Amino acid sequence: MIRSFFVFLAFTASFHLQAAQTNLPASAYHINSGSTHAHTSFTTSHGAQFKRAKDAPKDEKESLVQVSPEGVQTANKNMVLRPDWQKVQGPPSVHYAIAKKNGYDFYVTSDHSQDTPFHPVSLTNEAWVAAKEQARAATDSDFVALAGYEHSENNGPGGKGHINVINSDAYLNAYSPGVDLPYLYKWLATAKANGDGPVVATFNHPGAHQYNDWANRDDAVTDVITMLEVINGQNHIHYAGFIAALDHGWKVSPVCGHDNHGTEGIAGLVSRTFVLATNKTKLAILDAMKNRRTYASLDRNIQCRYSVNGAVMGSTLKRSESFRFEIEVSDPDTNRPKNKITKIDIVKNGGAVVESFSPEPAFAVRWSPTIRDAKARYFFVRVWSANGGDVPKANPKEPMAWLAPVWVRP
Repeated sequence: MIRSFFVFLAFTASFHLQAAQTNLPASAYHINSGSTHAHTSFTTSHGAQFKRAKDAPKDEKESLVQVSPEGVQTANKNMVLRPDWQKVQGPPSVHYAIAKKNGYDFYVTSDHSQDTPFHPVSLTNEAWVAAKEQARAATDSDFVALAGYEHSENNGPGGKGHINVINSDAYLNAYSPGVDLPYLYKWLATAKANGDGPVVATFNHPGAHQYNDWANRDDAVTDVITMLEVINGQNHIHYAGFIAALDHGWKVSPVCGHDNHGTEGIAGLVSRTFVLATNKTKLAILDAMKNRRTYASLDRNIQCRYSVNGAVMGSTLKRSESFRFEIEVSDPDTNRPKNKITKIDIVKNGGAVVESFSPEPAFAVRWSPTIRDAKARYFFVRVWSANGGDVPKANPKEPMAWLAPVWVRP
């Protein structure tokens, strides 16, 4: 009995160590895909469950939502709940079930914390407790459900912009007096996790000058906000925001958040967030997000990984005279010729393209360039395909995947 106990302890310690490894070779990781941004029926101010009232003025231009002095957001008086609203919207448990059925490896729900169900803000708030419990219940060996919330700062004055906070034990209302972005950044640095794994966060659908032009960054919050939504929805690309964040010192890797405000889009949306994880567990998926081993793609199953000087994507490198890249990209849909890879870019500071490779179009491409650069602070990889991705109206003249950067120490 005692021996079994110590074997169990050794196994547990080994597993946690493996999940936290950041120096494994790129080939050691499994690639899992999902979405990092969704709104369920706990977002009660707007979404697929609402329609405009029949007697609403046709020239109505006011916001779809209204906010009380206490910071509680509700639907505009001209928006009414559809009689059949449950056909297009549901609680987190329904979102998770549909995502799992449609082949997602992980799925994050992130409702607006300023909406009525989350008021007042409390660890025992019924909706918040339910969101975390439904994520726990939906997670199994084939699927990881993650609970979070969207911190939607629309008013300033400490900067505007939306941020997903994932796996926190508590939450904030961005509309509460004094809860601006600087307040959130300080709170994130000490936020307690909801069970296994760290607290992680992502900048959502960013513009080039949002978040007070990327101000108020310090090392502590940089260690929590590790991702940025390069793809929002099906194909809304926020590349300018990605470059701006990197150039302002934020260490963020690309993700795709569907930002669906209903259940209908879960099956049809084909853009994805991908993570390089040691296992398909909550701990391992969050560890991949924490350590920036992510990429975003307009293709539902493109397989990408790379290392630089032996360090996996998402790493911070020692300053060197040269950087040896080992890049592997493949698409398993070999029955679809237009899915072939046509080009790979390496990009650095300011979005400058360092080097491009245009192979004979193929479903699997390897590229091993060596870059000599004494001034680069980061590099990342972009991938192009013959069809531009699986999304409707994809453009083969534009990239279809953006891979996590590597950073270079000063």
